[in-house]
Amino acid sequence: MTILAVDDTPASLRLLTDILKAEGYEVRAAISGELALRAAKVHPPELVLLDIRMPGMDGYEVCRRLKADPVTRDVPVIFLSAASETLDKVQGFEAGAVDYVTKPYQRDELLARVRTHLELNRLRHHLEASVAARTVELRESFESLHSILETTLDGFWRTDGQGKLLDVNPAYCQLSGYTRSELLGMRMSDFEVEENASGIAARIGRIVENGRDLFETQHRRKDGSIWYVEVSVTYRQIDGGQFFVFFRDISERKLAEQGLQLAASVFTHAREGILITDADGTIIDVNDAFSRITGYSREEVMGSNPRFLKSGRHEKEYYAAMWRELIEKGHWYGEIWNRRKSGEVYAEMQTISAVRDAGGNILQFVALFSDITALKEHENELEHIAHYDALTGLPNRVLLADRLHQGMTQALRRGQRLAVAYLDLDGFKAVNDQYGHEAGDQLLMTLADRMKQALREGDTLARLGGDEFVAVLLDLADIEASMPLLTRLLEAAALPVQVGSLILEVSASIGVTFYPQGDDVDADQLLRQSDQAMYQAKLAGKNRCHVFDAAQDSSIRSHHESLDGIRQALNAGEFVLHYQPKVNMRTGQVIGAEALIRWQHPEKGLLSPAVFLPVIEDHPMAVEIGEWVMDTALTQVALWQAAGLRIPVSVNVGARQLQQANFVERLREILAAHPEVEPACLEMEVLETSALQDLVHVSKVIEDCQQIGVLFALDDFGTGYSSLTYLKRLPVAQIKIDQSFVRDMLDDPDDLAILEGVISLASAFRREVVAEGVETLGHGEILLQLGCDLAQGYGIARPMPAGEMLKWSADWRPESSWANLPVANREDLPLLNASVEHRAWIKLVGDYCRGERDTPPPLDIRQCRFGIWLATVGQARHGALPVFQSVDALHRQLHALTLELCEQRGQKTDMLARLGELHALRDALLEQLSQLARGIR
Repeated sequence: MTILAVDDTPASLRLLTDILKAEGYEVRAAISGELALRAAKVHPPELVLLDIRMPGMDGYEVCRRLKADPVTRDVPVIFLSAASETLDKVQGFEAGAVDYVTKPYQRDELLARVRTHLELNRLRHHLEASVAARTVELRESFESLHSILETTLDGFWRTDGQGKLLDVNPAYCQLSGYTRSELLGMRMSDFEVEENASGIAARIGRIVENGRDLFETQHRRKDGSIWYVEVSVTYRQIDGGQFFVFFRDISERKLAEQGLQLAASVFTHAREGILITDADGTIIDVNDAFSRITGYSREEVMGSNPRFLKSGRHEKEYYAAMWRELIEKGHWYGEIWNRRKSGEVYAEMQTISAVRDAGGNILQFVALFSDITALKEHENELEHIAHYDALTGLPNRVLLADRLHQGMTQALRRGQRLAVAYLDLDGFKAVNDQYGHEAGDQLLMTLADRMKQALREGDTLARLGGDEFVAVLLDLADIEASMPLLTRLLEAAALPVQVGSLILEVSASIGVTFYPQGDDVDADQLLRQSDQAMYQAKLAGKNRCHVFDAAQDSSIRSHHESLDGIRQALNAGEFVLHYQPKVNMRTGQVIGAEALIRWQHPEKGLLSPAVFLPVIEDHPMAVEIGEWVMDTALTQVALWQAAGLRIPVSVNVGARQLQQANFVERLREILAAHPEVEPACLEMEVLETSALQDLVHVSKVIEDCQQIGVLFALDDFGTGYSSLTYLKRLPVAQIKIDQSFVRDMLDDPDDLAILEGVISLASAFRREVVAEGVETLGHGEILLQLGCDLAQGYGIARPMPAGEMLKWSADWRPESSWANLPVANREDLPLLNASVEHRAWIKLVGDYCRGERDTPPPLDIRQCRFGIWLATVGQARHGALPVFQSVDALHRQLHALTLELCEQRGQKTDMLARLGELHALRDALLEQLSQLARGIR
């Protein structure tokens, strides 16, 4: 049999020809409509397989011309096309086609259709040639057609004019899940999912009127599942009218279409920028988020290479390593700096993935990225906070430790000396007590700047806190070379400082030690030596320098005596654990307890850990006591569980114990001794300083413990030892904010700002955060509004013996105001800051009225920080609320009363009573602010 195959794509035509020839058909090929018409005219085929989308004359026109020509009008035409819309198919049937196969087609399906229509065409010729034996031939044709219907992959119905099924083929039985006997007698409406009875009736009417139809719908199988079906139906006036219906299961195609639609929707609406390139790196598509982040439109970047986004901040080696990992692993993830169309450099968090074909060859690269510039800027700010003192701008403990280590290494390498000078101001406390903290802060800032100027470039001056400073002096030829520098420090500290109308004077006591020494010493020992020498300078009369002398240091003997006493106490069982609860302030749940060691001394009573733990910090006994704490805590957990209290207990792990090579092994052994306790019931708390010496080792220890089920918390976070690098590299599950920031946040706006930054940092690193030092209702309220729900502190519970925990946990209830307090929006955080600034202002007013400071705070209602907030941000965001008007009125009353009190300062009046009136107004205003905070959410 001869088949004419028509397709303008040579590859498709060749594939089609090969398939047909392999089945024994004689195939003629044409690559255009004009050539197809000419070939069909000369040698009419038995069947035409015709592509629709062709240049010049499309398939519809070719078909119409074939049907218009008497020579070829009876040749059946099957359309082959990727166009799968119902209207495309209807147009094909209207042009005269007998069937429609959607590309990409299945070989077996195509051959089945070819065989079917060749057979139908043969039957038609046979019938025309055999009119005389019409009855017999009709029966044979019917049986042949029935056989085809029995074997075709498509389902088939024959119904009467009312849609009642008269016949079905096995294919439809298999597709629908019904048996033939179940289907016979059912109606069209029994299978339809979407249309109602009136809709089906209308469709039947259209089919009767037009004689045929092709559409898509949904049918319901016997088991209730839904399947998509393409329906081809013909109506004939036989026995009162009958419908002949073919069904094709198109569920896979529909699911694929839905998947493509979903992918397109994700691509379009994703908040992350998406960039797709081919294997050579040429951009083939970007989404709207890409344009929003980079400033480049889709049209501007199509066909370009992404290198136009380079910022210039990365070396060639960076990109080479990135591409090497991408090719080897198939993906790359990391931070990268790029440049927007405006020229602005910005940071991205980017993931690039390679898309490969079945053979493993790379077809495309897909990059997803988000703009993290704001986060990087916030990290830089927090890095500065973590490394520099907020008041003086000098390096803090972390930066001092880093520079001291570098200086020690440099001194050894160059064969020179390094001096560590510990400086404490003489008389500073008296200045603070007499003139107030503001004057003290001004004095510290001025002296810090003067002392820094007294040193050389390359030397380091750091503030440890309060009035304590440390200077690291580098490149000293000998001890005598440091004396001029130390003298300049003493002179700079002793110079008078003018603060307002006051002339303030203090002096300094300096203790100094040198490196290297005869014995091997580390940085912490140098600091302790210089601290001890400073104490000797104080004892010798202050305003002088004292050099540490190891040979005469009596603390060595007392140290050994202390070690012996601690050893005896451990052997005698004098150490005990007290437990401080940790709670969720919002829900009231007790989430755990921290185990705190105490020494039950037979003569001195209960001693705090500050008395004995520093003595063993660098001694092997620290490991032994640390393991005793873990074992004792696990024993207590088992006892609590037996009594119905199931909470985890956290223990503090020191640097020496954590850095033991067998730490994880010993932990496994201790846990194994308590099989009734799950490992997750034991948590570890570690200071940042415990990880400074060997960050890689400590990180690996934490990861190994996590595999066991024991999690870690980073304790005392924010005290000056914290670092974003450590937080980034240590896989801790929890951050504990140091109580020094929490305790003063109600009166110190700077502490509140640090607290807000630490909570944001914890959120950015996806760490759980616990606040220490919660002492009042107000502490809890602000923490909850900042998004910190977990806390511990004296306002919740003091550390208690283990026996008291059961009753306490059963009786404890959170403050009622905590339960429904929402987290503040970022836009409303200034309201919290305003409350704290107002508390701080009232405190300064009280200090001035009591004569504890010489200058009042700003008294002009337009100049105080709270007044500025009221007139600007507060008015703009909350001015329309009635409670805001109450706040404004109370603030005016406060300023009026403050003016009276300041004018009466020094007079014989009942100042304490008037200050009580001031505090009452303060509390009323703060209550109104609290209502304002609740009302706006």
